[in-house]
Amino acid sequence: MPNSSSITQFLLLAFADTPELQLLHFWLFLAIYLAALLSNGLIITTIACDHRLRTPMYFFLLNLSILDLASMSTTVPKSLANSLWDTRAISYSGCSTQFFFFSFLISADFFLLTLMSYDRYVAICRPLHYGTLLSSRACVHMAVAAWGSGFLTAVLHTANTFSTPFCQDNAVDQFFCDIPQILKLSCSHSYLREVGLIICIAFAFWWCFVFIVLSYVQIFMAVLRIPSEQGRHKAFSTCLPHLAVVSLFISTGTFAYLKPPSISFPSLHLVVAVLYSVVPPAVNPLVYSMRNQELKVSIRKVIPEMLLTCHNFSATLQE
Repeated sequence: MPNSSSITQFLLLAFADTPELQLLHFWLFLAIYLAALLSNGLIITTIACDHRLRTPMYFFLLNLSILDLASMSTTVPKSLANSLWDTRAISYSGCSTQFFFFSFLISADFFLLTLMSYDRYVAICRPLHYGTLLSSRACVHMAVAAWGSGFLTAVLHTANTFSTPFCQDNAVDQFFCDIPQILKLSCSHSYLREVGLIICIAFAFWWCFVFIVLSYVQIFMAVLRIPSEQGRHKAFSTCLPHLAVVSLFISTGTFAYLKPPSISFPSLHLVVAVLYSVVPPAVNPLVYSMRNQELKVSIRKVIPEMLLTCHNFSATLQE
């Protein structure tokens, strides 16, 4: 059996066995990736350009869009390249790099979603203290804490996982280097410290989950006490998109990382991984813009300006 010093590459799980289905996977993932790039890029540009969106809610949404773009760019391009060239290989260094960045971005994403639930709690349950509790400096500090916590989580995971010898095969049962599938390749006597680290980090994530649940319990109680139907509708419209994103992220991520070992099917791994690593970054912009009239109005104003800028730039190049 190979060990970590003899492994120079890993073999990722292919989406299909035939070249035709591989090509279909390429075009499907390419379309999803381009749609995510366009939609998240549009939200980032809109929030950055429109001074009316300089509020804590949109500041956190800006960070979420950046994280979504980065996390999707960590896994999807390599999968597209493998499907196009009909290969499964990823180098040892490439796998560890992908492992690090995905762990970093997905952890920061979850911490940021926790902060966004706190933002909605303060806005609805303590509106008179909103400017004090969520000042510009406080928002920046919280965002830095989310990014920093994700970075620390990724450093610990990557250092622990890739410092252990790999005594199993080098075939990864996933289309990217994911934590549970890489751990399966480690020696049974040496991966216990990584399992212990996962338990500690899962405990921190659990408290984030409890915080989100408690926040929304108080939010819904406060919303139901609003006398006007219009006020309740406006409050729900700002909370439901975030709750939908959190539910999809937590449900699929929990199943992927905490499912019983007896439930182990490559096709199931692929579907679940797509649901928590590809679908949320692609649908988050749609979810957040569907019920947010302010954001939709700003996007409609930004799109013509972007098209005009592109037209002027192309005209300059032709001259």
